[in-house]
Amino acid sequence: MDRRIIELLSSSSQGSYRQLAKQLGVHPTTLIQRVNNLEAQGVIRGYRAKLDYMAMGYGFMGIARVFLNKSDTMAEERISSLPQTVAVYDVAGDANVVAMLCCRDRKEFLDTIMKIDALDGVVRVESSVILRIAKSESDYVPVLGPDEGSV
Repeated sequence: MDRRIIELLSSSSQGSYRQLAKQLGVHPTTLIQRVNNLEAQGVIRGYRAKLDYMAMGYGFMGIARVFLNKSDTMAEERISSLPQTVAVYDVAGDANVVAMLCCRDRKEFLDTIMKIDALDGVVRVESSVILRIAKSESDYVPVLGPDEGSV
């Protein structure tokens, strides 16, 4: 049942517990207990609105591939602290870090890339402009397979 709860909450967390319980065929109290347990386990870390950055005036999005002179977790924290940073990933491959950036315009994007490039430990930055978002992380709903009880 936990897997089904996760699927339902991943696709939309706006429904009431009563509505979700009805979809699952369980009593609302049972659902609340299961959700509380998933939260306590850290499986569910919060509930957020899906934002349309374009509608908010952030029409310029891009990816920064950051190359470090060594594996430097402090560089990741400094990149994460920039207000234009949506996500920062420690990755394997040529680059050490990949950051998703959300900016109002091309100038803000360039300024942000320059700030990242000037950080201690950064050797170089390669950037790409996002032209269209076909699917974002907030659209991802895990395929969990058959319900085996708890997660």
